[in-house]
Amino acid sequence: MTQKQTFDVSGMTCAACSARVEKTTSGVAGVEHAVVNLLKNSMEVEYDGNPATLAAISAAVEKAGYGATPRVEATAAAGAPSGAAPSAARENAAAKEAAHVCMRLIVSFVFTIPLFYLSMGHMFGWPIPGIFLGHENMLTFAFTQFLLLLPVIFVNFKFFRVGFKTLFHGSPNMDSLIALGSTASTVYGIVAIYRIGWGMGHGDVDFAHMAAMDLYFESAAMILTLITLGKYFEARAKGKTTDAIAQLMDLSPKTAIRRNVDGAEEEVPVEQVRPGDILIVRAGAGVPVDGVVSEGSGTVDESVITGESVPVEKGVGAAVTGATVNRTGWFAMRAERVGADTVLAGIVRMVDEATSSKAPIEKLADKISGVFVPVVIAIALITFIIWMFVGAGVATALSHAISVLVISCPCALGLATPTAIMVGTGRGAANGILVKSAEALQTAHGVKTVVLDKTGTITKGAPEVCEVLVAEGRSALASSGAGCAGGVPSSADGFGGAHKASSARAEQSSGLFVRVRTAERLGAAEAIQTSQVDAQTLAFLSLAYSLEKRSEHPLAQAIVVYAEARGAMAQEVERFEQIPGGGLRGVVAGRACLAGNARLMEDGDVDAAFASEQAQRLADEGKTVIYFAVDGSLAGVIALADEPKPRSAAALAELSRMGIRTVMLTGDNERTAHAIQKRVGTDDVIAGVLPQGKEEIIRNLQKQGTVAMVGDGVNDAPALARADVGIAIGAGTDIAIDSADIVLMKSDLADVPAAISLSRATMRNIKQNLFWALIYNVICIPVAAGALSFAGVTLNPMIAAAAMSFSSVCVVSNALRLRGWKPVVLGEVASALELEAATDAAPDAASGAALASEAGVPTMDGPSAENGDGLPVSAGHSEEVQTVKPKEIIMEKKLSVEGMMCQHCVAHVKKALEGIEGVEEAVVDLDSNSATAKLSADVPDQVLVDAIVDAGYEAKVVE
Repeated sequence: MTQKQTFDVSGMTCAACSARVEKTTSGVAGVEHAVVNLLKNSMEVEYDGNPATLAAISAAVEKAGYGATPRVEATAAAGAPSGAAPSAARENAAAKEAAHVCMRLIVSFVFTIPLFYLSMGHMFGWPIPGIFLGHENMLTFAFTQFLLLLPVIFVNFKFFRVGFKTLFHGSPNMDSLIALGSTASTVYGIVAIYRIGWGMGHGDVDFAHMAAMDLYFESAAMILTLITLGKYFEARAKGKTTDAIAQLMDLSPKTAIRRNVDGAEEEVPVEQVRPGDILIVRAGAGVPVDGVVSEGSGTVDESVITGESVPVEKGVGAAVTGATVNRTGWFAMRAERVGADTVLAGIVRMVDEATSSKAPIEKLADKISGVFVPVVIAIALITFIIWMFVGAGVATALSHAISVLVISCPCALGLATPTAIMVGTGRGAANGILVKSAEALQTAHGVKTVVLDKTGTITKGAPEVCEVLVAEGRSALASSGAGCAGGVPSSADGFGGAHKASSARAEQSSGLFVRVRTAERLGAAEAIQTSQVDAQTLAFLSLAYSLEKRSEHPLAQAIVVYAEARGAMAQEVERFEQIPGGGLRGVVAGRACLAGNARLMEDGDVDAAFASEQAQRLADEGKTVIYFAVDGSLAGVIALADEPKPRSAAALAELSRMGIRTVMLTGDNERTAHAIQKRVGTDDVIAGVLPQGKEEIIRNLQKQGTVAMVGDGVNDAPALARADVGIAIGAGTDIAIDSADIVLMKSDLADVPAAISLSRATMRNIKQNLFWALIYNVICIPVAAGALSFAGVTLNPMIAAAAMSFSSVCVVSNALRLRGWKPVVLGEVASALELEAATDAAPDAASGAALASEAGVPTMDGPSAENGDGLPVSAGHSEEVQTVKPKEIIMEKKLSVEGMMCQHCVAHVKKALEGIEGVEEAVVDLDSNSATAKLSADVPDQVLVDAIVDAGYEAKVVE
């Protein structure tokens, strides 16, 4: 049985090292696949499950000149996220290594600076102590330089130890190049000291002087010092590539307040929390683990997990996630998932696995790295031979050969891809986009077609009431409206009654229809007013509420939620009956009532003919129509639909702007599918597809280019697996998430173009890195070899070492630019088709409003049915045209607010103030800790203060 094991690998310094370790491991019997990550000094191995194979891997890697130790993961029972302990250990090891490199760097500079001054001072006219001047002091001059070099060699001896070890094992790496170059310079300098001694001893001062000018000790020291400087900057930059995950892990609380059986509370380390424990979370505290609220309530900031900035209200029964923060309120929670089972642990683990994988584009760098160092050594040797052949002398030949060795940089090649992948996946995780593998991140950039499931992906996945048609003036409804104050003027046989917050639209079709619309997407002030309905509409909703409350059908529950939000009151129901395939029957307040489809009305001898045109229109829009009858007469119609998510249309428009074709794939009927298509604007729609058929459609679309599939259900799993890139909605089923390559934690369709944008930005960065790494070596190696000497362009070993050092720093720094990536902010906008439909419907709306006026049905703006801008009011959804006329601001009141700490607090205070009747707008400023309420009516000061206090802050009115 194939198993996976992570190894911590030591001794790797460049891409040649990782290529060698990977090749060695892959050659061990029982190993199926091995992937080495140079950036994390780790290796992921798939093997046959035999413990002997692990021992063989360690032995083989050690024989190759490196170290490989199987990693022991933290147990699931621990409170810390899985992957956090190894990550923390790696961070500690990296911190220690960085500190060690810093120490080496300081010592190197302390001795290299005086060495450089002594050896090069005479060239720049710098003052040099007399003890080092004159022919008689040449030996002192040379030997002092040698002594200054020794500490630099000592603190940087790792280059020699690792470099020669890998060289002798037949797998030379970057350290081998540095060791060879530094050793050659040092040996040449030592030979020069002997030559000085021989010259002085034989009285040949000129010979001794020539030897003193070719010491090269300063070259050896500068090579080691500058390489160490580059390593230091590289270590610092590489540490920043994992900032997003490190910060994520740091946000997980280290302790939790646990309520014991006797009711006493104690603070315990989060590692001691077990499933079933009752934990207390106060305002400002982090949620320790995943669980469910069992008592109290709070406003939880989930931005660390989902990227969503607006806090979410959590009450009893609501799920809470570890590492989120309770901004206001108090609640007790029951721990359900701890340690490796938490959502945070899953995110850390997923990102860790993604950064350990390799993108296909990295294969090119791996192939080059595998032969890079041996080729460079060969070029250096050939360079030396050629310069000796042309009679340039040992010093010149050696200088060019050493320059070739030290300027070559396999590190830049090795870091080009993994650094960008690390930063890219980290940025994705910080924005609620979890990429499971580097391959998926690369593939996503080339997506040509995005296929989207309809239910739960484009739409909300649950029915909602979108229109209510009320039969105005019908005696049956008027009689059944017990408990509802007042009435409305009646008209001829038809529909009437309108929302007070939205302009009524009347349409003639064998009677008068007035539409009552939902207001879920209006602003706060409009939503409050829209929740008020006229007496007749309330009577109808109370009728529907009473009957539907007895049913558990999803459509019935949607009607119940809608009616409750508008103040409907339950009435006594007798002889309740559910009719299979038809609807509901019962006696409400002594009246015989029916609720169901057209066939049920026909079977009950209810005349619904005059509603047929409206019902057909609603059905054509993909809505489900429920008829309601009282004592044999039609009382009204309620239309329900699975509405598109607020940003679906904007997300699909963004995909089109990016040049990506969008296809909606659904098992629903064509009429409903095309209705949703008109609302959100997909390029194509394929309806009536069975789960097994989705996979076949994806297969066919792949013939036209790279395909991404977005879904959330079990029926989407085969298609997600078949697609080049499977994208799962975070709120979907586990099997869908498991089958996907990318998971959207926010369940927001706007993250689909964001994920593709992230992929494109990361791939662009990788290509820039690879171009720099390749072009650097292609240009610099020939120059270092002396190819441009005829033009007077040469590189001495010190400049070559400096160039090599900063080539890797440039690559890593370029990757860090990805930290500035942000997803495009998409608003909640209607599609172009919706806006076009709203414009086309305007004449009908105007004529309908006129009919409503003649019948005595009230409208917001009188008979003209125009809004505040003089435009006809649309008959579409409330988001299509704003139907609430702005009220005049008569005064402003300023308040001082204490306790706000972030923009979430600002949003909370704003919401609290704008929830007060008479407050048209609230402007909250965090810097000045103030809030200004713009009023359309005189609101008492204490009402404003109480609203802010109830939100969890302190406030007072500023005179």
